[in-house]
Amino acid sequence: MNLNLKSIIESLIFISREPLTFEKIKSILNEIPDKEIETVISELIHTYSSQDKGIKITKTGGGYLFITKTENDKWIKRLLNLEKKSKLSPAALETLSTAAYYQPITQAEISTLRGVDSTHALKTLLKKRLLKITGRKKGPGRPLIYRTTNKFLIYFGLDSIKDLPSKEELEKILGGEENH
Repeated sequence: MNLNLKSIIESLIFISREPLTFEKIKSILNEIPDKEIETVISELIHTYSSQDKGIKITKTGGGYLFITKTENDKWIKRLLNLEKKSKLSPAALETLSTAAYYQPITQAEISTLRGVDSTHALKTLLKKRLLKITGRKKGPGRPLIYRTTNKFLIYFGLDSIKDLPSKEELEKILGGEENH
């Protein structure tokens, strides 16, 4: 079999609308050894990290994805007539970080941890598809349960939720700021 493996994997990543996992690539190229696929992916990442390329391959959301280089954002926005990316409000960011660190979590639990009502912020995060409803908690009122989405990972450039700084790391950073 004479395959141009680099070309095939490049095409698969390019055409995928969401991060393409290594497992999915393996299932498509089941006759190719894992090590060979890993080597080609590494070569592609290296090739596209060159300074003269306008796009690169990144590992995010549990898979591989082509993205544009941030230094070209100004021109891409002009082409697409995009306004500046709508930023999340401090309340939405606080709600999102609470959900990310304590998921699965209910609205009442988020509001308790934050000390304020989180209804509006939750609605915003659901609309932006950074949070999703994943079921109902057993117990009185059967409240909805929230979790972060794959879009959350992509939005923040994370490969997995495990890439978030640990609570201990955050406490150390925030604790260090208070002493200055």
